[in-house]
Amino acid sequence: MARTIGSHGPTTMEALRKAGLRLIFEHGYEAMSLRQLAAEVGIQPGSLYNHINTKQELLSDLIQDHINDLLRELEEALRDKQTPVERLRAFVAFHVSYHMTRKREVFIANSELRSLEPRNYEAVVALRGAYERRLADILSDGMSDGVFDVVDVQVATFAIIALLTGLCSWYRPGGRLTKEAIIAAHEKLVLSGVMPQGASPGGGHPGQGTRE
Repeated sequence: MARTIGSHGPTTMEALRKAGLRLIFEHGYEAMSLRQLAAEVGIQPGSLYNHINTKQELLSDLIQDHINDLLRELEEALRDKQTPVERLRAFVAFHVSYHMTRKREVFIANSELRSLEPRNYEAVVALRGAYERRLADILSDGMSDGVFDVVDVQVATFAIIALLTGLCSWYRPGGRLTKEAIIAAHEKLVLSGVMPQGASPGGGHPGQGTRE
């Protein structure tokens, strides 16, 4: 039986968001009904409209809030990182760590993009573009400084994000590798892919050694 949570606005809204996130993740946006959502949090279906206007609004808010969190937390991760290599390492570590712990949000943001109405779709794509530009800027700065060598910044940006996000399909907590080992493996893959041939993944050039 669903738990009755009362009518307190912020509490109910938070419960609806958490339940909506789980139901969309488990059943898909089209299959989830507002009646099912109301039952999940223990309120009458008619009471839903005190908190959300439509199912589309809920989906759009969940995805946009996820990407806004992603952007805000990335800025924190990049704070005080000076060189392109330091910033790229920080980007990789942040992206991997975030996607290890926010699997539902990431899955919905990717798989349910097709379910968004045009206006909401455009807003989400714009936010995603802002996140991608942060990585593209790091790569461009590295090329200007001569520490990165990529054929095309946009292609490299999409390829790196796809590589890092791919862990959502296989990562399980408690597996063979620690979180730190998985992050280190992705850092090496990414840095090795953008450094000039013979350069050190630590950020130096041949003969300079690596930084710890």
